[in-house]
Amino acid sequence: MSSQFIAGVPWRNEKDLRTLVENRTTYTLSNCELNIFETHQQAADVNLCFGDLVLTTMLKGKKVMHLIDRPGFDYLPGESVIVPPNEVMKIDFPEAQLDNPTQCIALSISKEMIEDTFNMLNEKLPKKELTAEWGLDLSYFHLINTNDLSEIINRFIKIGVKERSREKDLIASFALKELLIRLTQTQARELLEQSYQTLALSNRLGFVVDFIKNNVREHLTLEKLAEKACMSKAHFCRTFKNELGLSPMDYILKERLKLARQYLQLGSHQIQEVCFMAGFNNTTYFIRTFKKEFGVTPKVFQSHLSYG
Repeated sequence: MSSQFIAGVPWRNEKDLRTLVENRTTYTLSNCELNIFETHQQAADVNLCFGDLVLTTMLKGKKVMHLIDRPGFDYLPGESVIVPPNEVMKIDFPEAQLDNPTQCIALSISKEMIEDTFNMLNEKLPKKELTAEWGLDLSYFHLINTNDLSEIINRFIKIGVKERSREKDLIASFALKELLIRLTQTQARELLEQSYQTLALSNRLGFVVDFIKNNVREHLTLEKLAEKACMSKAHFCRTFKNELGLSPMDYILKERLKLARQYLQLGSHQIQEVCFMAGFNNTTYFIRTFKKEFGVTPKVFQSHLSYG
């Protein structure tokens, strides 16, 4: 999963830290504010609140987040949390030390930018299959970063921290719009993962995802999936990509890789067996795509489990 992690930013020098708990460095841009927080000692019940909607992303270390009257949950690198305006985050730092600090970004986004972006999307791409219209669903606030979401967050950090050109605000505004699109697509995939069986009864994308999951080992073609969705192939591919952020074939690949990982965790199958059991028909391709997705080859993944 290494490809889904954020690159991070340089640590503040110890002499530059104003506090060891949630030391804050702020970069102000048009329509948003990028904050980088570092914590270098254990702490509990640290409150944080913003007037605008905030996307937070963990870069290093571990927090326990208490949010929206939900039980506390571990918050780790590779994850993001969307926080509504004026919502208090209560945060614990159970492991933070000088030699093991936490680092997190909080990107506050103006209400106007959010409204303008989703109004434009609803005007230009109005026919949505999964939800009534474009926008953020705050019931899906704790997200595992997709590759696309991680890439745009990385790019935005680079713009905020390093970009020095006169066009910085304009570049940031384009990146913000893409970030909001990637967030909605990540949420849509989260919604599908949690509800596809229910959605299959009334929603075309839900029906197709349910079909993919039940037949992931079979030979699946775009023609067959489009037929299941009662759409033309072109319309189906475009709709799937717009709403979920990846193509139908990429989605199938990810499902097969998840299935392969489950088989490997059982520890009783050879790599070639797992390859074919998960729906792949080429071992070399399977090994290459597994490493790209999870950062290690299937053999290394399995050996780590053995010695875990």
